[in-house]
Amino acid sequence: MEDTVSKTDFRDAMSRVCAPVNVITTNGPAGRGGFTATAMCSVTDEPPTLLVCMNGKSAQSGLFLENRRFCVNVLANDHQELAGYFAGKQADMSARYAAANWVDMPSGSQALADAMVSFDCHLVEAKLVGTHNIFIGQVIGIRSRPDGEALLYFDRNYVRVPSQVGSFGG
Repeated sequence: MEDTVSKTDFRDAMSRVCAPVNVITTNGPAGRGGFTATAMCSVTDEPPTLLVCMNGKSAQSGLFLENRRFCVNVLANDHQELAGYFAGKQADMSARYAAANWVDMPSGSQALADAMVSFDCHLVEAKLVGTHNIFIGQVIGIRSRPDGEALLYFDRNYVRVPSQVGSFGG
């Protein structure tokens, strides 16, 4: 067996991976919740499915598992303050939600009204791997806007990228 990589080395290396900043929301029988995450990606398009990772020790893990629904809101550059609120700078959930405008999605979760794109999901599987839950959601609704600049996280800082940065030679 090969030597393992240290937690610090892994975290430092992952900080060099550019990722979109997302606010993940839920609303249902267990109540309303939300957190900021960069760990989100597509899984398949048949059926449309994505995954989100959440710390298993989070007080909200049970809320997401019980509600069995969530909405991934991909943030625009002007959502930096909101990202901080949902990352824990604002402990009160009502105050987090009061900081922005929301739209109800078919699942009952709430989408950020001016998100770059929002994916409304039904939780189809959850798996605890190490310290984090992997939530796999089938996408049941999408809202998007045609303009704006994405909010990205790179090297432990927010960075901007214009909406049109070019193509891969196609």
